[in-house]
Amino acid sequence: MPNSLTWEIDGWIILAGALCATAAALLGNFLVLRRMSLLGDAISHAVLPGLVAAFLFTGERQGVIMFIGAASVGVLTVLLTEFARQVGKVDEGAAIGVVFTFLFAVGLMMVSRWADHVDLDPGCVLYGALETTIFDSVHIGSIWVPRTVITLGSVVCLNLFFVTVFYRQLKVSTFDAELAKSQGVPVGWLRYSLAACVAVTAVAAFESVGNILVVAMFVVPPVTAWLLTDRLHVMIVLSSVIGILCAVAGHFAAMYVPALFGYPSTNTAGMMTVAAGGVLIAAILFAPRKGIVSRTLTRLNTALKILGEDVLATLYRAEQNGHTALSAQVVRKSLLVPPMRAYIVFSWLRLTGQIVQPVQASGGAQLALKPTGRRIAQNVVRAHRLWEQYLSLEAGLPEQLLHGGAERLEHFTDRELREKLSEETDRPHLDPHGAPIPPEAGE
Repeated sequence: MPNSLTWEIDGWIILAGALCATAAALLGNFLVLRRMSLLGDAISHAVLPGLVAAFLFTGERQGVIMFIGAASVGVLTVLLTEFARQVGKVDEGAAIGVVFTFLFAVGLMMVSRWADHVDLDPGCVLYGALETTIFDSVHIGSIWVPRTVITLGSVVCLNLFFVTVFYRQLKVSTFDAELAKSQGVPVGWLRYSLAACVAVTAVAAFESVGNILVVAMFVVPPVTAWLLTDRLHVMIVLSSVIGILCAVAGHFAAMYVPALFGYPSTNTAGMMTVAAGGVLIAAILFAPRKGIVSRTLTRLNTALKILGEDVLATLYRAEQNGHTALSAQVVRKSLLVPPMRAYIVFSWLRLTGQIVQPVQASGGAQLALKPTGRRIAQNVVRAHRLWEQYLSLEAGLPEQLLHGGAERLEHFTDRELREKLSEETDRPHLDPHGAPIPPEAGE
């Protein structure tokens, strides 16, 4: 088992990962909402020639020149992408793919040509070296602070400043670029500024957390937050929190999960990315409104409600024709419902007190309405017949099409809409087929 965690080592590692996640997530929300998620990956790769050129110019791997080189290539990526999209009429995704592979190839050729002079480790570029963060520290006050933490903290402040100051402009241009232009918002300038910030974030993360983690954090926390909320400011905060939690969980997992299987600890940045993927999968499955499970349950609940109302309406119509009860078999066959589904619906209606099973006859179980079910059924039938009247008078549908149209609408008609339909059709007493339209049932 690994040794116990300490702030002097593990605390700085987690803080560096959390800062990277926050810096990337702040910008990633706008990349995701603008359908530009690939741009983060593209710029993260495309900045390589800018880094090489800056290194050749300064001879150092840190400094303002490195950030300027990365930001310049980030803007160049957007310019070339826009050129390919507008002039060449190339799909935006294809344009981004072509541009970033071209620039990345140029960077690789520069590395190959000046391999003796360019001190760039491909392994660090891909998955970083968070574990060695503490070995490059500077003395601030009475403590030693890793240089990576200072760099990433500065990038977080830069991105937070950019998002906060230009929040309104970014929001408008993200959801409606034409409206933003009509309001005088500099849409093009915002796009290039966003690209520059993405490039700066990517280069700040290159040697410490690596390309894989920063690309993941540009996309995964914002997408996860989008699954949980529809409000932009909440999405921004939530994505940052999710990124931080992934950084914490990833480091703990890197330290302890491999040990459970007899292996040494693994790469922290890679495990943080895995943790982010796990959080995204959980959100895809269990998000309250957009998750697969919740959407499936909602569809099942809606189907159960519709079929239940059809059963109640069938029993109500039978009552109007003098039959106080119908056999379950007759109801099932009239609605063309499979036996298992019918059993579930009948059981649910009995459980909720909407129908009762008064007797056991030779033809099978008998079903009858209880007062609660009768009120619901009466309003469903009222909605159906009002819709038939409305579709006949206002839409001019032929008589043979009225039932199908009303059948699709009756289950989604509340009291207010039923009253509106009644007013629009001059409060009729009969539907187009001559059947009486029942009055509104009280609560």
